[in-house]
Amino acid sequence: MSRILVDGHGGDHAPGVVIEALERAHREYGEKMVLGIVGQPDVLLPALQAKGLAEAVQIVAASEIIDMCESPANALRRKKDSSMHVGARMVRDGEWDALVSAGNTGALMAISKMILKTLPGVDRPAIASMIPAEGGKTLLLDAGANVDSSSEHLTQFAIMGSCYMQAAEGIASPRVGVLNIGSEDIKGTDVVKMAVSSIGQLDLNFIGNVEGTDLFGDKVDVVVCDGFVGNVALKTMEGVAHFLMGTLKQELTSSLQAKLGMLLAMGGMRRVRQRLNPSEYNGAPLLGLNGMVVKSHGSADALGFFRAIEVAHREVESGLGSRIVESMNKWLED
Repeated sequence: MSRILVDGHGGDHAPGVVIEALERAHREYGEKMVLGIVGQPDVLLPALQAKGLAEAVQIVAASEIIDMCESPANALRRKKDSSMHVGARMVRDGEWDALVSAGNTGALMAISKMILKTLPGVDRPAIASMIPAEGGKTLLLDAGANVDSSSEHLTQFAIMGSCYMQAAEGIASPRVGVLNIGSEDIKGTDVVKMAVSSIGQLDLNFIGNVEGTDLFGDKVDVVVCDGFVGNVALKTMEGVAHFLMGTLKQELTSSLQAKLGMLLAMGGMRRVRQRLNPSEYNGAPLLGLNGMVVKSHGSADALGFFRAIEVAHREVESGLGSRIVESMNKWLED
């Protein structure tokens, strides 16, 4: 049984979307998941009552809210009773197993790192985002937490990413690659070259350099990069997906013939839309923290936030933290 606490005030559509996601989680998981929501009780209780969740979802009181555009430094220093602060302390103190938030990414990372600290052997946590691929899913990290990363950091990301795919996705030997501008060993910056050399000496299923064209194929399971590259890649994917779906909709409704063709292809179109739907892949764990925190997209809908809750549940059930510590210790010993 996992104990999942969600941020009731994080994201563009909170608390409505958050409570809809809690409703689905309660319906589908029942006693397998204990659910809680952290935030202002006078706002959250009426919303829970309206959904019939007042008894099923525990409220953890927090008086302050961190705005989406607020600076991480201000949120860290001045809002100690915010939903993020209180939620992170609840995880640190063992009262809850994981925190899920769609709030300010910088603030969530700063607060989580300060309160939870990092696991032994981990210098910096990484945001790990799942993306659709031909073989199922590919994990991309770092997706924005660390703009500038050393080769040691990239090596740590590789270890954590491999552990995550083993524990949470059930892949026995995840294929790990470093995102680069070419597959040849001579390509890339000095940092990337040093990371490739370092990761190659680990007991991982390392396949070397991968290119942007490999992200959606069936070649790699874990793609390692710094946060600048990862975030640009991720936002580009989201933009392309929206562009493609918008273009298809426009062209398939442009004439009577096109509309008839769309009716014939409706089943396939629905499956494509579902497979490319960002909500299906929402929920990015902050790997490397001494406690479980999952970041949901700020504009996530109820389905997306529910998927983020599921990510947290899988992390708890798989014992991910202990696996990362074990792998890090082995690396440090070698």
